[in-house]
Amino acid sequence: MIRKFITLFILTIFIWLIWSFSGRNTPLPYPTTYLSVIEEINPSDSLTRNIVGIQPFMEVTDYFSQQSFQAKISEYIVAADAENLLKKNTLIVFPEYIGTWLLLIKEKHSLAEKSSLNEVISTMIYSNAFDYFLGYLKTGDEENKEVSSIFRMKAKAMLAAYYDTFSQLALETETYIAAGSIVLPEPTVINGEIFVKLNGPLYNASFLFGPDGKVIGSPILKAFPNSKEDPYLTAATPENLPIFDLPFGKTAILLCDDSWHEESYINAINESAEIILVSSFCTGNHSMTSKWNGYDGKKVSEMVELEDVGNITTIEAWEKYSLPSQIKNTKAQVGMNVFFRGDLWDIGSDGQPIVLLHNTMLPVTPAGKAGVWSLNF
Repeated sequence: MIRKFITLFILTIFIWLIWSFSGRNTPLPYPTTYLSVIEEINPSDSLTRNIVGIQPFMEVTDYFSQQSFQAKISEYIVAADAENLLKKNTLIVFPEYIGTWLLLIKEKHSLAEKSSLNEVISTMIYSNAFDYFLGYLKTGDEENKEVSSIFRMKAKAMLAAYYDTFSQLALETETYIAAGSIVLPEPTVINGEIFVKLNGPLYNASFLFGPDGKVIGSPILKAFPNSKEDPYLTAATPENLPIFDLPFGKTAILLCDDSWHEESYINAINESAEIILVSSFCTGNHSMTSKWNGYDGKKVSEMVELEDVGNITTIEAWEKYSLPSQIKNTKAQVGMNVFFRGDLWDIGSDGQPIVLLHNTMLPVTPAGKAGVWSLNF
């Protein structure tokens, strides 16, 4: 009886291994950019500084390998360069969560056919049972231990693809790249490289890459996670948000919800930042033009007026409470907010860039899916 049980157990493990490893290395389609807009804002022959905001349109298949991810990201930069938008010391900005979906790297390609993120999470758990268990042992007091375990399980692979991609592109183009964000456990920067502590708290983190391919300064950690992030992310301290002293001006970089809170701008005010950038991910198709449901986070900005809930659109709320209004309390004269767009299961996305110069919102041509906008200043 024991022998039969052992035989059955070994057979089960063997079948699981075959299923687990199948479909991870099938050919991937070459990424499609869906790029419909390349626009120069405030064109001038005399202005020497510019910020290039990139709104990519990402698909699940873009994240199964570093090669696919880097090829997709590179296409947008190549398109900008072809229009002579990349100059010496150009600053390129990518949206929030651009690197987070690298959790799919080397996973089963059938995940692209799932209809919901919950199905993806379940499949990843079952197909990586042993690694998932090790990730689970490293979790802390997060409410959502499933997601927390997956991020820890994939942290090193995610980080390697993210770092190598943006480091190489910054080095090749000799530009500065605000590389959107990625979820990592306790990231730190040492000598321009990123390190993680697998049993540390998870953060939504962004990094600024310099023309030498190295990370500049400290990680930019999100201080005000929204309700979807709160079950697995740790809130950083807004007073620790870094200000980068760059050749074209002191620059602050904020992640999405942080731009709604006065506390996030304290260092920008104290250090007289000249440029404020925001990387965002607004979930839900057509959500920006829908009625605003109110601020989605633990701590609501004191500026928010309750009578606006349900009476103004989401984009009107962004303009009233986020960067366009908050920047007026600083000395910054340049601002840009870019949004993540993509087709990722049932998540949805929306948003168009918000561009500010001298406290005035500048008109931009909206993109159906992906776009590149260069602001001269």
